[in-house]
Amino acid sequence: MNKQSIQKSAASGLVFGIIVIFFALIGFTVVFSGLIQKALGQSLGVGQIPSISSFLIFLGLLGIWNGWRASRQDKHETLSVKKVLGRSAIAGLVAGVLVMVYALIVGALNNSGINLRTYLSQLSSESVRFFLFNQTIVVGGLIHVFYSTLMAVIGGFLAVASERSRERVKSTRESIQKWSQDRWLGKLQGNPYVSYVLMGVVLLLLVLLPRTWGAYWNYVMGTVGIYVLLGLGLNIIVGLSGQLVLGYVAFFAIGAYTFALTTSPEPHNLVWNFWIALGVAVLAAALSGILIGLPIMRLRGDYLAIVTLGFGEIIRILLRSDILKDFTMGPRGVRNIAGPTLFGRSFTTDVDFMYLIILAVLLSIFLARRWQESSIGRAWLAISQDETVAQATGVDTQKYKLLALSLGAAFAGLGGALFASRNQFTGPEDHALMVSINVLVLVIVGGMGSIPGVVLGAFALKGLPEILRELESYRLLVFGALLVVMMIIRPEGLWPARRPKLEVPVEQDHEPVPLPATAGGEK
Repeated sequence: MNKQSIQKSAASGLVFGIIVIFFALIGFTVVFSGLIQKALGQSLGVGQIPSISSFLIFLGLLGIWNGWRASRQDKHETLSVKKVLGRSAIAGLVAGVLVMVYALIVGALNNSGINLRTYLSQLSSESVRFFLFNQTIVVGGLIHVFYSTLMAVIGGFLAVASERSRERVKSTRESIQKWSQDRWLGKLQGNPYVSYVLMGVVLLLLVLLPRTWGAYWNYVMGTVGIYVLLGLGLNIIVGLSGQLVLGYVAFFAIGAYTFALTTSPEPHNLVWNFWIALGVAVLAAALSGILIGLPIMRLRGDYLAIVTLGFGEIIRILLRSDILKDFTMGPRGVRNIAGPTLFGRSFTTDVDFMYLIILAVLLSIFLARRWQESSIGRAWLAISQDETVAQATGVDTQKYKLLALSLGAAFAGLGGALFASRNQFTGPEDHALMVSINVLVLVIVGGMGSIPGVVLGAFALKGLPEILRELESYRLLVFGALLVVMMIIRPEGLWPARRPKLEVPVEQDHEPVPLPATAGGEK
């Protein structure tokens, strides 16, 4: 093993050692170990420290990843057992020694009676003993070194096993695909009735599931649906037309407050019909997109992001200020917002609202898909690739950028109106900058320019945190880590967009047509 390989293995171990120390400092080791213990079916009381076995599983997963990463320094390199053993052992040893040094320092400070919570709120005396496996400082540090090296070596061997089985899996998959194509799968592909059946099954599930979820999960899935609407709108602006907008929450707030002020008894006592107010909210958001877009159409990149970020903060500050208190109720927000009615019947239950959100999502997906596949979508794609070249080829860039901004704002206004109606309340704190960040993250994670990616991103970033509520305090950490992992492993997103391909017609060979003979013959 050469010097360069040793340095890369040591660097990998250093990175993973720092990750373990960082997790320990913020208390993430205790939280994630508790999740593992619950996943294994073991109960865990409130404030109770998890078992050591769950902590070992957590460290084992990190150690295996460390060994796997260290052994695969070159994707095209043929792995041998000797190389893997050396690389993974060095990576695991370096990580273990670094963690042991941290354990010695923190353990000594804890034994001396220093309250570490004064400096780090999650670093309690119980968490320090938990990190040391309830052993002495030296024994706990040595356990970290041994266990980190062992798990890294196991991860290296797993990398060798996966490399050797990859070719077998590839050949087996090819044979299975060939057999399925010859038998029945080839007949199903391209059959329009198959897609109709799948759509029918999906629609049936969308009808039945809200009646079985219960009030809590209908609320959670309704929130996911609202973020799907927001993601579809921002996907038009950022993913298709390439305009980086960070103040997207402003359109969400305009839609929510327009609907609230026109349907609530206070402060103006308008009490409009639900459907009229919904249309007015969408129209107001779209018009605000045009108004903010007109003066900033020449801005690009970071400058556009900064201006729209300021616009979003201005809207939020105005909503909570005393200047517009008589018009927007100020920090108190607007209450008693009306719910939907149809043919004189009020349907405001959680199931009814879930159906309404599902209909709004399906309609928005249909419209977004139609626009994306039309000439408008091709103009947006050209602008996002190179605005100067698109303008040189005859695309009216200002027109299509303004159209993207207004349509994206309309989707946000629809989501804001449904959000306000479902909660029967909206206030300034519902429209903070974090809403824009959440929507932008779900678009990036799902796949820029991809409609199915937006749906997956909304489920991943809004549905999953509700399932893992213990990670609520680490949401920003999870967001950042997810973005970094996505940029490294799958930079195009969970479900990347398929770019349109130019279909070149196949030229057919034609026999030359004989020329008619001249009257006078050849001369």
